[in-house]
Amino acid sequence: MGGFFGTVAKAACVTDLFYGTDYNSHLGTKRGGLATYAQGEGFMRSIHNLESSYFRTKFEAELPKFKGNSGIGVISDTDPQPIVINSHLGKFAIVTVAKINNIQELEQDLLAANMHFSEMSLGKTNQTELVALLIVQGKDFVDGIENVFNKIKGSCSMLILTEDGIIVARDKWGRTPIVIGKKEGAYAATSESSSLPNLDYEIEKYVGPGEIIRLRADGMEQMRKPNEGMQICSFLWVYYGFPVSCYEGKNVEEVRFACGLKMGRKDDSVVDCACGIPDSGVGMALGYAEGKGVPYHRAISKYTPTWPRSFTPSNQEMRSLVAKMKLIPNRAMLQGKRVLFCDDSIVRGTQLRDNVKVLFDYGAKEVHMRIACPPLIYGCPFIGFTSSKSDLELITRRIIKELEGDENKNLEKYATTDSPEYKKMVQMIADRFGLTSLRFNTLETLIEAIGLPKCKVCTHCFDGSSTF
Repeated sequence: MGGFFGTVAKAACVTDLFYGTDYNSHLGTKRGGLATYAQGEGFMRSIHNLESSYFRTKFEAELPKFKGNSGIGVISDTDPQPIVINSHLGKFAIVTVAKINNIQELEQDLLAANMHFSEMSLGKTNQTELVALLIVQGKDFVDGIENVFNKIKGSCSMLILTEDGIIVARDKWGRTPIVIGKKEGAYAATSESSSLPNLDYEIEKYVGPGEIIRLRADGMEQMRKPNEGMQICSFLWVYYGFPVSCYEGKNVEEVRFACGLKMGRKDDSVVDCACGIPDSGVGMALGYAEGKGVPYHRAISKYTPTWPRSFTPSNQEMRSLVAKMKLIPNRAMLQGKRVLFCDDSIVRGTQLRDNVKVLFDYGAKEVHMRIACPPLIYGCPFIGFTSSKSDLELITRRIIKELEGDENKNLEKYATTDSPEYKKMVQMIADRFGLTSLRFNTLETLIEAIGLPKCKVCTHCFDGSSTF
């Protein structure tokens, strides 16, 4: 997916920029980048590969070279960025959190208009550079950003570092969030509000869908009003978000806890304890334990010294190994117990069968699984949710294909909670992985826990409802 952080201050910004960007590290694993602007010295930029190491270790030694009172940083799951551009709008650096589905079509249009692409380090067009080229087609930054909104299919939020502050622009449907923080003498804009407290920023504003704001050290200027419609990704609360982060004023951990609490109160299963699959299943499990009236136990622990976050290797064999190595079951907490595990989702299900077998091998009497969201029936066309290339990578679609002979048949029925098709699909997933029982949260419960109107939240991956 990716996340970014930008700050503009009356004093040097590099410390805030470095740590603020690092606090987005859970959102991406491919590239990290920083850019600053210093009056009289211009733009400074650095990009590093994060696929085998962490942002902090890559950039710490370089910090003295970054000068100035304004800067932007990014943790990218797509392309190397920031991109630095010189144009009729002036010089600027740009970072994006984006998924552009019609990139080849736009690339051909730009090439036909005698424009060129220079950032080809991955052997293909860099989508952040493409966004920059669409922007410079405008008569000013607002016009250029509107051009991006109108031409791309997918989503795009961005930070633009200029010689006159930082321009903040959220995706026109608000699929990805931007939060603005303020402290004396400085403003910051970030994907994750968890970047702000330890740097002494207070949340000042949640940027609206399509809203454009210019930040200077002494204030904010609204350049474009927000759109009325919003489709913020519900999976931010389910999986992506760091527990202390808030989007649209709704805290991630609070939503996860509420999902578990509501599920626990309704669940008639008899279990001895609840356990969260680290990290994103923990908040739900704490809520479930309270709602169900059973103790919370740590029957699985994450090995944090070398796995503080999940790297996402490109091949499935390495992904499976990573998933296994970072989580360690505790025989003493499993022996002879009916254990209920809470997790954020089941996507491919590639590791689940082996993990369940290990839990039984370690002495669990029963293994129940509760999932924070509904079954994932549809691939996401709007944000970089997974590295899946096909909907058939989803366990649900593979089972639907087995049952129907066509992975696209009767999807609405399989997405409808407690329909005969839904029940059969869920039972087949449980049987395939050797679970004593398996239940998914309902869409209604998830929306109730988030606390926003259904029309403001994108639930496309569960019900195929968003066609924008």
